[in-house]
Amino acid sequence: MKKTIVIQLISVYLRLSIGIVYLWEVADRLGILGANGQPHVGWGDWTHFLSYAEKVMAFLPGGLIPFLAIIASVGEAGFGLLLVLGLFTRFAAVGSGLLSGAFAISMAISFGIDAPFAYSVFALSAGSLLLATLPAYRWSLDGLTLRHHQMSSKLTELTTVS
Repeated sequence: MKKTIVIQLISVYLRLSIGIVYLWEVADRLGILGANGQPHVGWGDWTHFLSYAEKVMAFLPGGLIPFLAIIASVGEAGFGLLLVLGLFTRFAAVGSGLLSGAFAISMAISFGIDAPFAYSVFALSAGSLLLATLPAYRWSLDGLTLRHHQMSSKLTELTTVS
């Protein structure tokens, strides 16, 4: 298999795995995956998620934490959806890298450096930033948009030459 095809396949795998993780976590905190205490459910509702967020961000003023939990959830949902669709992929990957990097640092401050490593949060951040460096995103809406733009440009060139 050619190196470029392998890189393209890995980029799709990376994009989808990051996006699905974000969407899964947001679904969990909204209770979509089931109630708290059920198998494979981490929080099960907003209240349990907010309790966790308070522990992760214990070093911040308490009144700020609910707002930041909402911002993080909106960011995760937005970046997750954009990555799964492959739309504005570079923007979503950079946002994901910064958001997960901030989460990793918060975990390290509140729980110790082992916590973000145990949950691969630094790896999520690094993978997101690596995804942002790729020159193109094949098999994505970004890729379709780029191909459409390139075809339109070629068509314009052909019609202006005539």
